[in-house]
Amino acid sequence: MPRFFFTFSGDWTLLLPALTLSLIGILTISTFGQGESLALRQLLWLLISLCVYLGLSTIDLHFIRRTSVVMTLYTLSFILLAFLLLFADPVFGARAWFSLGPISFQPADLAKLSLIILLAKYLSRRHVEIGDFRHIIVSGGYVLILILLIIVQPDMGNAIIIGTLWLSMMLVSGISKKHLVVIGLACLIVASTLWFEGLKPYQRARIISFVNPAADIRGSGYSAYQAQIAVGSGELFGKGVGYGTQSKLRFLPEYQTDFIFAAFAEEWGFVGIVLLFSIYALLCARLIQIARSAATNFDAFFTLGVLILFVTHVVIHTGINIGILPVTGTTIPFMSSGGSHLMLEFAALGIVTSLARHGRASMRDISANEYLGG
Repeated sequence: MPRFFFTFSGDWTLLLPALTLSLIGILTISTFGQGESLALRQLLWLLISLCVYLGLSTIDLHFIRRTSVVMTLYTLSFILLAFLLLFADPVFGARAWFSLGPISFQPADLAKLSLIILLAKYLSRRHVEIGDFRHIIVSGGYVLILILLIIVQPDMGNAIIIGTLWLSMMLVSGISKKHLVVIGLACLIVASTLWFEGLKPYQRARIISFVNPAADIRGSGYSAYQAQIAVGSGELFGKGVGYGTQSKLRFLPEYQTDFIFAAFAEEWGFVGIVLLFSIYALLCARLIQIARSAATNFDAFFTLGVLILFVTHVVIHTGINIGILPVTGTTIPFMSSGGSHLMLEFAALGIVTSLARHGRASMRDISANEYLGG
């Protein structure tokens, strides 16, 4: 055990908040003997994810900047998303997971990570030229392909997250206000088209129920209504760990994943919510610090991409749980039950740690003529 601490190559300031959030999530989904629980399985996924983090943080990952690696990861994500439509069985009406017995894998998680790497590569070479609208079109084209594949699954939650990830990284790179207006108009046109042509009836019903959840409490507005009850009933100090009636009695659907924030808020109350957001804030502050001291533009953009991904998930998940956003089936980082997204999150932190550790030593290996998009 002492040898481990001397040879530990990770970043405790990143790992401890992530580990704490994961353990809080396991504590929240545990039924404490009241029925079947996913806590033990999630604990196993956490151990696997920790091994992934330690492995990635130890080795020098500067090679992921290479165009061949970037495009291989992007192409693999594209192929897996396309294969979902051909071979995956629908779960809750969506072809979003590959199921191998008790193990399920969501390719959208890999797509997020590969997209962060691709955008970091693209913007690290062109952030000074981002005023050229051509670069916005090219980078947007990469993103649009993934979004379309995810929408037809259909999985609006991940489609929105990927779109937000791209737009946020464009803003960080210094996009002009004029181009931002053009993008806004394009998004409005796409949203209108999706409403009338792309969204399934149940997805439109979710958005309508968001505007007025009480209109169909027993139908499309049920989940949002129960989540608001759970959050509100937690009051100041909560009902106590293991005593959340909305979650443990299953009034709150999918409380282990899509509504775990509501389940947590019911048991921990407002004080617990403040504590939870404080832990997320520590993690985000550390990522900002790493990005500001990054050795290369790629390292900085990748770290900011990971930060944006986490913040987007937290904001959308929390907004859904308190009733200010429509239900889209979005997890919250490190807390929600599931293996593929947890491994993605720890893998992303592992890459950030590796780039921060080895970045300056590998600057001389970066080729000045590696470009994406021509």
